Amino acid sequence: MKLYEYEPAPNPRLVRIFLAEKGIDVPREQVDISKGENRRDEFLTLNPMGGLPVLELDDGTCIAETAAICRYFEALQPEPSLMGRDALGIARIEMWRRRMELEIALPIMLCFRNTHEYFSGRYPQFPDYGEACEKQARKRLQWLDGELAGREFIAGDDYTVADITALIGIDFGRMVNIRPDELPHLKRWHEEVSARPSASA
Repeated sequence: MKLYEYEPAPNPRLVRIFLAEKGIDVPREQVDISKGENRRDEFLTLNPMGGLPVLELDDGTCIAETAAICRYFEALQPEPSLMGRDALGIARIEMWRRRMELEIALPIMLCFRNTHEYFSGRYPQFPDYGEACEKQARKRLQWLDGELAGREFIAGDDYTVADITALIGIDFGRMVNIRPDELPHLKRWHEEVSARPSASA
């Protein structure tokens, strides 16, 4: 088993944090996105979409997409549970994980993709769209701050994959100066989850 990843990128970090919470150690191989290694033929045989991370099993089967990789390890090792134990818990956590993915992490990443010099000359950039994504991200962080006024973690009383998804998105926001510092409930949550040993995985 091997995990292909790029350490600076947010999505591979999500899987590393998930594995650290589970106490699972998987050999890792770096695929340097900045050098285009994820677009080379040898990597595209593992994941034709070119995205990271990718988990390669011992029989050569490859699993891409962070949620799918996390789901695989959750099934292999259910405890500690990060994706829910019963029907309602699984549904609630998946609802919040998806919200954190689409409403928090994605607009921050799209802002970076369309406004940051890192992608200048690499991919077409649409600065107006990037600015709109920034406004959306800031609006959603305010919404999340209100949600966290009434509970400890994103999906309820327990730390879950929804918290990991929010953390990697919010931390990546530093690349485009989107921070939770002025939002008291979100700041409290961020400090708490950032203090977990897994956050440095």
